[in-house]
Amino acid sequence: MYWIVLITSGVLEAVWATALGKSQGFTRLAPTVVFGIALVASMAGLAYAMRGLPVGTAYAVWVGIGAVLTVVYAMTTGTEPVSTLKIVFLLMIIGGVVGLKAVH
Repeated sequence: MYWIVLITSGVLEAVWATALGKSQGFTRLAPTVVFGIALVASMAGLAYAMRGLPVGTAYAVWVGIGAVLTVVYAMTTGTEPVSTLKIVFLLMIIGGVVGLKAVH
């Protein structure tokens, strides 16, 4: 259960990071509200997951999932350019997250 909550929290990290960018410095209401809700939910899920997982592992997985999904979303929507090296490095992050799960 801790892993499911952690993965969900990582997804919510990507949501709040994207919403933060779209809020234009908290000047746009809808993205600002999405940011706040996703931030609180993401942090609450991370805190819950840390009850049953090592802090370092939980944090690394949470950040890794959030970072990868944020970049993939930005590349998919065209706000960030796609390159072979970016994809390779994103795959390396994913490999690290999977590795941390495997050795847990």
